[in-house]
Amino acid sequence: MNQINISDRFVSFFNPEAGMRRAAARQVTRVINGYEQGGASHQKKSMRGWLTSAKNPKDDIDRNLDTLRSRSRDLYMNGPIGASALKTTRTNVIGPGLRLKARINAELLGLTTEQADAWCGQVEEEFNLWAESKHSDAIRMNDFYDQQGIAFLGMLMNGDSFTIFKQAKRMPWMPYGLRIHLIESDRVCTPQGNGVLGDSVEGKAENGNRIYSGVEIDDEGALVAYHISNTYATDYSSGKIREWVRVEAYGRSTGRPNILHLMDTERAEQRRGVPLLAPVIETLKQITRYTEAELMAAVISAMFTVFIKTTGPTSENPMSDMLAQSQKVAPDEPNNYEMGAGAINVLGQDEEIQIADPKRPNSSFDPFVRSLCMYVGAALEIPYELLLKNFQSSYSASRAALLEAWKMFRMRRQWTAKEFCQPIYEEWLAEAIALGRVRAPGFFGDPKIRKAWCKAEWNGPAPGQLDPVKEVEAAERRVALGISTREREAIEANGSDFWTNIQQQQVENEALQKAGLSTLIAKPAASNPGKEVNKEDE
Repeated sequence: MNQINISDRFVSFFNPEAGMRRAAARQVTRVINGYEQGGASHQKKSMRGWLTSAKNPKDDIDRNLDTLRSRSRDLYMNGPIGASALKTTRTNVIGPGLRLKARINAELLGLTTEQADAWCGQVEEEFNLWAESKHSDAIRMNDFYDQQGIAFLGMLMNGDSFTIFKQAKRMPWMPYGLRIHLIESDRVCTPQGNGVLGDSVEGKAENGNRIYSGVEIDDEGALVAYHISNTYATDYSSGKIREWVRVEAYGRSTGRPNILHLMDTERAEQRRGVPLLAPVIETLKQITRYTEAELMAAVISAMFTVFIKTTGPTSENPMSDMLAQSQKVAPDEPNNYEMGAGAINVLGQDEEIQIADPKRPNSSFDPFVRSLCMYVGAALEIPYELLLKNFQSSYSASRAALLEAWKMFRMRRQWTAKEFCQPIYEEWLAEAIALGRVRAPGFFGDPKIRKAWCKAEWNGPAPGQLDPVKEVEAAERRVALGISTREREAIEANGSDFWTNIQQQQVENEALQKAGLSTLIAKPAASNPGKEVNKEDE
């Protein structure tokens, strides 16, 4: 250090300006450290134009939700890649609906295995009486399994979705009064006074609680209630006076939810969800614009159009137009010339058409869009092969892509079952037990016993199979090694129920024996744990 100081003094003595620069540089070096040399730098030219500020979830999310929702919906309705991302996720996570498989804690409840299986079978049949009926829907449009897909897709598209528990009059054809009503996210908003159009983020409830984007919280920040509007903010033609209804989040006497809020929480103290497409909205819109431009250029390039230039009156032209009047965009516009397959246009005097050669189809279009889809898929956790439904790689690569996607699909499925299906099932089960249609001693007396009766699994569509033979062989080995069960493999393979399969096979085998066709009865393959699985690409 002393040597440095001496050298600085030496330089300053002969060149004071250079000495000052050396001292300033040394001071900057001593101050800048850690992230200031990289991502937090304000000195580098690459970072000077990057203006950011750390805000709370309300300012980062809530104030931009209207724009994010509208653009996300537009990409779903008018953007092929955006629609693929949302529909692919919905189809693989929910499919035709997650099915109930009751799994009560028989040991805690003091039941034998046979008694537990009988109880579970009865409950599953009773639940489907309600779930497979459109009377389970408050607006009688969809059954419970269809509503799963609607609620989940709404959450992906808009950032969140809401489900209200309602009670209706019990009828002979529907012994249960439970109804579920799906609410789109726009209707949950901060009250502004009746008749006011448009939404604001913050507000104050009559009891003094704060309201953020329709979510009411107390002084401790705990969720208290939701405020639901009877119309949308942009519904100018309904003629309704805009009013809000306050729905408490949980029942005061039971503690059970009155409303379900499906939201993929990303930050602490976050009140509203963000659309799935939010990180890639700009990229998807540009892909859509580029695709439309390339398509139009290719269409124009494919049209063979003849332009006739004449010095005489255009009415004397012996050749008529190839385009019918009904197919023209502006048939009465004299300055409009239209292109079409084999079209003929007559030019006026001193007029000349010059058309740039579009050179389409563009050979770089497909690899460029494919690269962007890889970029988008990485952000959405969807491999581009699945996003584009295009599997041209090797078996190993395609399977690896599917397995990676299914990590996300399984996570979202478990989350949906926990946040949507299970709470609704527990509400239905409470009503079924209260009505005496299902017997469950101690259900209403002890929360621990109640939880034991409510245990369940929710099974959905199985992953796709690129090579069914290899998939079946792998399943056989898992069962032989004791790391899986036949029931689990039946669900994973095609979503079927193992016990139903066994019963049906027994019926079929008896029928084959009676017909003298016993040789057609399938024999179980002998498992060979020592057999090597072929991992080479096909």
